[in-house]
Amino acid sequence: METLEETSPSQTADYTVKADHLSKTFGSFEAVRDVTLEIEPGAIYGFIGPNGAGKTTTMRMLATLLEPSDGEAWVCGLSINDHHQENLAALRACIGYMPDFIGIYDKMTCREYLEFFAAAYFIEPKRRAGLINDLLELVDLSAKKESYIEGLSRGMTQRLALARTLIHDPKLLLLDEPASGLDPRARVELRELLKELSRMGKTIIISSHILTELTEMCSHVGIIERGTLLASGKVSDILGKLNQHMRIVKLRIRPIKAEKVEVLRGILLNGPGVKAVRPLDSQPLTDWEVQVEGNEAELNQLLRYFVEKNVPLFGFAEQPTNLEEIFLQVTKGYVS
Repeated sequence: METLEETSPSQTADYTVKADHLSKTFGSFEAVRDVTLEIEPGAIYGFIGPNGAGKTTTMRMLATLLEPSDGEAWVCGLSINDHHQENLAALRACIGYMPDFIGIYDKMTCREYLEFFAAAYFIEPKRRAGLINDLLELVDLSAKKESYIEGLSRGMTQRLALARTLIHDPKLLLLDEPASGLDPRARVELRELLKELSRMGKTIIISSHILTELTEMCSHVGIIERGTLLASGKVSDILGKLNQHMRIVKLRIRPIKAEKVEVLRGILLNGPGVKAVRPLDSQPLTDWEVQVEGNEAELNQLLRYFVEKNVPLFGFAEQPTNLEEIFLQVTKGYVS
């Protein structure tokens, strides 16, 4: 009796990216382990994890630059495991890949650089000038059109690389640590540009280990650690699941003597439903964050407990959960 099921094109049509038990090993080292995910068209998918977690390896497999050791994935309905030339050509036409370290030709002008890649993608010569002007305007580099790349700032270079990634109008952007090394202003400019690309219908996978880069723009998130995908889906859905069980409470406490800190920590940890605590400042340890399991009734019970234990509270407030809290909870990053 046949037991294996194949995924049909119709099953992948609703997703720009669909991965099914994707794995990659290098010798005895398992870099990516059994990753399964689905990413809808138009999503900005934040791929979060510490350095060495498997983000780059996963993205390189999706970009057809690495062959999976096991599993399957589809991009725009096309299998990354189908190595026929026609399939690979169609697949790569759907993908714009921007690696974490970008090869830039310093002795070219911005226009020459984009013309080179337009030719590499067989874009008709009569279309190139208008396309390049549009891309430079999109990434706010029109004024640098005839400037040499060696004279650009790091932020400008990243935006030029993004323009190169867009030259063939891909449906999917794979951006590996695109904000690495950028100053705060350049990061804001890049974030706004990616939001605009999402509004234009692009699906974006952006990897980072800096959570603040992703908090304000991601509609979806995947958390990977040691090659294993721990959570994946809409940010709102993951928040809803976490908030059914875990809540974050911020406490503001009157400054206490140093020798009383561990006593206070013990009292906080022994509260009903408390799973972990951490101080939010070094001295004088007035702000604490408490991870609590339970609903609003349990929070009320916890507040009564603190009052009964004479904890010198100035503030007790549940905090809205963000990507940082998701990451800490999913990866068990709290000190308990």
